[in-house]
Amino acid sequence: MLIDITLRITPKMVTDAQGNERKSLAGHLGTHFDVMNKEFPLEYTKRNGIVFDVSHICDRDIDITDIELNKVKQDMFVAFYTGFIEKEGYGGTAYFTEHPQLSNQLIESLLEKKVSVIGIDFAGVRRGKDHVLKDQLCADRGVFIVENLCNLQTVLDAGGVCLIHTYPMNYAEMTGLPCRVIAEISHNSPLSMERTG
Repeated sequence: MLIDITLRITPKMVTDAQGNERKSLAGHLGTHFDVMNKEFPLEYTKRNGIVFDVSHICDRDIDITDIELNKVKQDMFVAFYTGFIEKEGYGGTAYFTEHPQLSNQLIESLLEKKVSVIGIDFAGVRRGKDHVLKDQLCADRGVFIVENLCNLQTVLDAGGVCLIHTYPMNYAEMTGLPCRVIAEISHNSPLSMERTG
């Protein structure tokens, strides 16, 4: 089973996003990652993936104790379902300024695990100035952050463990790269029967 976890962009969403986030014009619209002076390796286009349900976390950072870190392996695509993109809707001011955050400790733990991609259903792993700083920290250590995913609840309902295909646009000299992200669910995997939380 294939599940598209890429945000479908409408003209209204383009207008809203460009009115509230100036970077949305330059490759940062919808599902994308910030290049941070790096190049997305072709081997990253296909990675074992896991989605963690952290939708119950409110009024604090998503922390290391909120996931089963032992399930995270090297080279994985690790995604976080908060439900924020469905609840808030993409493109408004609150979407870009009041979104959930991953704690610094959780980000560091994922880097230590040497994951390939961190996927989120909101606008950035951190808010404000920390957004760019954490994107750069991750990129410097070979990890890309894919922002504005959707349909992660569907992946969770199918077991939460999958193969994730990430295909960025072949743009040059851009600060952000829009990408199509597809989760491939295999019901033959024993891990696919476990719901992650």
